[in-house]
Amino acid sequence: MNTEYSFIILTFNEEIHLPRLLQSIAGLNAAIFVLDSYSTDDTLAIAEAAGATVLQHPFENHPRQWDFALKNFHVTTPWVICLDADQVVTPELQVQLLNFKNEDYPIVNGIYFNRKNFFKGKWLKYGGYYPFYLLKMIRYGTGYSDLNENMDHRLIVPGNTIIWKKGHILEENLKENNIRFWIDKHNRYSDLLALEETERILGIRSQTIKPRFWGSPDERTAWLKQLWWRLPRYVRPLLYFMYRMVFKLGILDGRTGIIFHFLQGFWFRLVVDIKIEEIIKQKQDADRH
Repeated sequence: MNTEYSFIILTFNEEIHLPRLLQSIAGLNAAIFVLDSYSTDDTLAIAEAAGATVLQHPFENHPRQWDFALKNFHVTTPWVICLDADQVVTPELQVQLLNFKNEDYPIVNGIYFNRKNFFKGKWLKYGGYYPFYLLKMIRYGTGYSDLNENMDHRLIVPGNTIIWKKGHILEENLKENNIRFWIDKHNRYSDLLALEETERILGIRSQTIKPRFWGSPDERTAWLKQLWWRLPRYVRPLLYFMYRMVFKLGILDGRTGIIFHFLQGFWFRLVVDIKIEEIIKQKQDADRH
């Protein structure tokens, strides 16, 4: 059994995704822990057949689910790799993991993987979606889930991180080939994000990560978020969509890619802005009464 790292995977009705992911990591001979949100399909049977340790926990949001997973599994390896069920480890990344030894990384607490994201079978190469680095491998007991986020499930480690630019995790949610699923999912996400941003406006929620433009990928994201929060609502979705289309060359992703960038970059963020205004108005009305 691999003594360097274990895998933690979050699931909810992932019978079409989980076998794909498990097959991509089978050769690594690592312990697998699955935290499930009470799936009603064959997810649990698939996980148990692969020898995974399974726990179930009601889903509130991704950050809290990761927090529960990191605190409740009996992990005995120095590192954990945290993956979503719709992700796959490429052979190139698998080679890097096969050669991984904890002793080679004495002052590193986290490793960023490079992600390729797919929408309706199309790799989104432009629009700011590639390269895209996610902190997926963390020193166990040192890294933790950022509970100051409602939607973005971000892991945090103090100290040094490195980026593996070679090898990828491929992310393709096959359920999103049905556009109704994508819209329903992002409608739920917009509720979480609107509430989160309203709490930031009111000063009752803060950022965990220090914003730095030239810092780690997550520190840069934190800096960009601060810029986003200063932009006027309703204008910023259009500015962001144009930025992705023109400056980040999203138009080169073709018809399917442009549809994605419009939905994710403009429509989703416009819905969030509308909901922020609704929440603020409800609070003002409540305060008057």
